[in-house]
Amino acid sequence: MTNERLKAEFWIMAHVRRCNARGVPATVISRGDARGGTLVLKINQFDRGCRVLSQALGMDGGLGWLAAFSGNRVPEAEADDYIARATGRDPDLWVVEIESPDGWHPFEGKEI
Repeated sequence: MTNERLKAEFWIMAHVRRCNARGVPATVISRGDARGGTLVLKINQFDRGCRVLSQALGMDGGLGWLAAFSGNRVPEAEADDYIARATGRDPDLWVVEIESPDGWHPFEGKEI
């Protein structure tokens, strides 16, 4: 059986470039395993707070996102603490911060 999944680094960096091409700043905060690390998104909505989404697979096997903090926006320091704990548990984790006042991000998949 072959694995047709794109390497994590290629997939993540392509989406970071999509953000930057639209004028939406996106930065890799933590580099995980280049081949298959999981992704956490920190979506910084500035005065409105930050959302944190973790990559997950849905019941149908498709890509989805689990929202931390019950999907609520939290102060940036709280989001950073959450992410620090997550990367402490999983060194293969990728973290991308996107600065988007309206909460937009280019990564496919719905919240599950």
